[in-house]
Amino acid sequence: MNGRHEYRPVYQTSLVDPAEFWTGAAEAIDWDVPPTQIVDTTARPVARWFPDARLNTSFNALDRHVYGDTGDEGGRADQPALIYDSAMTDTRGVFTYAELLAEVATFAGAMVRLGVSQGDRVIIYLPMIPEAVIAMLACARIGAVHSVVFGGFAAPELAARIDDAEPVLIITASGGLEPNRKIEYPPIVLQALDIAESTAPRTVIVKQRPQFPTIPFPAPQEATESLPSSAQTVAAQWLDWDDAVRGAAPADPVSVAATDPLYILYTSGTTGKPKGVVRDNGGHAVALTWSMRNIYDVGPGQVFWAASDVGWVVGHSYIVYAPLLVGATTLLYEGKPVGTPDAGAYWRVAAEHNVRVLFTAPTALRAIRKADPNAALAHSHDLSGLRALFCAGERLDPATYEWATDVLLADRPDCPVVDHWWQTETGWPICANLLGLQQLPIKAGSASVPVPGFHLRVLDAEGNAVAPGTEGNIVVGLPMPPGTLTGLWRDDERMVRSYLSAFPGHYVTGDSGYFDDEGYLYVLGRSDDVINMAGHRLSAGSIEAAIAGHEAVAECAVIGLPDELKGQRPIAYVVLKSGVEIDPAQLRNELITRVREQIGAIATLHDAVIVAALPKTRSGKILRRTIRQITAGEPYDMPSTIEDPAVLVALADQILTSPPRNLEADLERLPVDPAHP
Repeated sequence: MNGRHEYRPVYQTSLVDPAEFWTGAAEAIDWDVPPTQIVDTTARPVARWFPDARLNTSFNALDRHVYGDTGDEGGRADQPALIYDSAMTDTRGVFTYAELLAEVATFAGAMVRLGVSQGDRVIIYLPMIPEAVIAMLACARIGAVHSVVFGGFAAPELAARIDDAEPVLIITASGGLEPNRKIEYPPIVLQALDIAESTAPRTVIVKQRPQFPTIPFPAPQEATESLPSSAQTVAAQWLDWDDAVRGAAPADPVSVAATDPLYILYTSGTTGKPKGVVRDNGGHAVALTWSMRNIYDVGPGQVFWAASDVGWVVGHSYIVYAPLLVGATTLLYEGKPVGTPDAGAYWRVAAEHNVRVLFTAPTALRAIRKADPNAALAHSHDLSGLRALFCAGERLDPATYEWATDVLLADRPDCPVVDHWWQTETGWPICANLLGLQQLPIKAGSASVPVPGFHLRVLDAEGNAVAPGTEGNIVVGLPMPPGTLTGLWRDDERMVRSYLSAFPGHYVTGDSGYFDDEGYLYVLGRSDDVINMAGHRLSAGSIEAAIAGHEAVAECAVIGLPDELKGQRPIAYVVLKSGVEIDPAQLRNELITRVREQIGAIATLHDAVIVAALPKTRSGKILRRTIRQITAGEPYDMPSTIEDPAVLVALADQILTSPPRNLEADLERLPVDPAHP
């Protein structure tokens, strides 16, 4: 912790004088042209940060740590920059800063040789292998704009991103590995190219993996007197990664404007045309560097592990860019929290690589708790080096927080479990407990306090601020801080319509929640997850928190079922902990009682249904909207982001054969809490 600063005055300064605040933060970045203007609030659709500055993100992440002449920036050539740990292939690897720089510069040179230039888009469709990190940093090095697509996404989803981004190059691999299957990527890319209307991609580079058959690619055919060259006749030339880099001259970093785009990341789980969130170079580098030191308390030489995927925003920000910007060591893990081989996988990795901070999703902790409720596997590993366990992706429910604190880390009271909240659009945390600035008391169920730069408010439907303890729409006052989205790719109108029009002067997060009297924010879920029951707005998140506290429950999802009389009634789908056996009727009654006692008699469950598993996205979010559609008998599509389609099919079959019950009669037999008649 930096003892010279405390949270409150730093936060106030960031709101009262953002230019002064971010001027100081910008000093941690090496600029080709330092900024003289910090923020242009007249820019549209949103303010632009450091508009007259120039830099290179790849240089800041690599070169300066190898060649710099100051303590924090130089002399790290032989320090590990990237640790690769694959539970799927049982392999480990380490790239020092000098080695990673050499790989990135060479691949950047290969792209330049193929004609990729500044401003061109490059789609990266790779599994969790080092080449994904190398490709992203290589794009940043030459000023190309990368768009990473989660490996294994279906061809129509990949095609939609090709049509929107119009890439000149696609980088992929021979396949990705799952615990029980292999996914071949080239056939998906071929199908996507066939579906896509864009003819932009000129080249496809394939990293061959030894777990898949080697794909022979024919050499380019030169033109003859009677035939044109293959470059003129083939839609996209396919190249082996090793062939592409052979003999390539390392590329120097290209100076770009701070406001130039670094990447496009498409939001998942949407219908129709995907939304391409655009991140700039300058604001992104400044914000992520500040966040590593002040939020996560991680600096040069320390190991940071974001247990996510490079296809998601967490992977962009905290696997690839942020740790390298501060000279730390980042960890790339190919595996699952359970099943590769067991629920001790995370703790093996953390102990083996001396991880200082682990960042994962609550759903991963719930999966581990379900398989190993006493955390026996965790306790068999030395986790003494762990400074903190951070969670994001979904709300960290109090039951999971208490398990992580009281069971998982029972012998580590100095290792806080920190829930923090952010979005693909913001790129870095909106709310957190800032361990590197001032560690504040932790409150179960809360994402703690607003991060400096984010002017958070909670508003009612008319745009009026609500009192502490009152749920409303969480919004961020403009201007947003550096590092947040600068727009949607080639669609400013949609940017305004989606995020800026509902409450003028504010960015709409789409989440609902409330502040308590001490300024702690409780994020209860998406605004459309609010259940309106007999005129009362009930948070699905608060009902889930009550249910998750039951000793038999591993995780749950609550949705609102349409009801002619009361508008909506809450339904709970519940997954039991491993080895737990309980009579379904008994569990229903106990859960109904818990909800009534903790929320009030108005929050009466319509039913509680035991299921084998909950359908989730690959990033760990429970597919509540799809569950709601199935329960209501509405048509639904298999979400492109789903992790295991079989889970959704099984749930749909269960709902079809055994629809939720009407428990009104059961409720009438339950004792009424006199405090909530």
